[in-house]
Amino acid sequence: MAESRLACRECHYINHADAQACENCGSSSLTEDWAGYVVITHPEQSEIAEEMNVREPGGYALKVR
Repeated sequence: MAESRLACRECHYINHADAQACENCGSSSLTEDWAGYVVITHPEQSEIAEEMNVREPGGYALKVR
């Protein structure tokens, strides 16, 4: 069984299942309750990244509860 990854409620970054704080923004508000997944490779060239306020490359949840 695969471990559930955790999404940050603040920046939507997808973190490892054992993370205590977000690897992207440092928030401790992490959840398994998220949906959708987008990988941003070049945030400076991405309209999706601009819409989501993403500045760093990585995997992000589209919806976080």
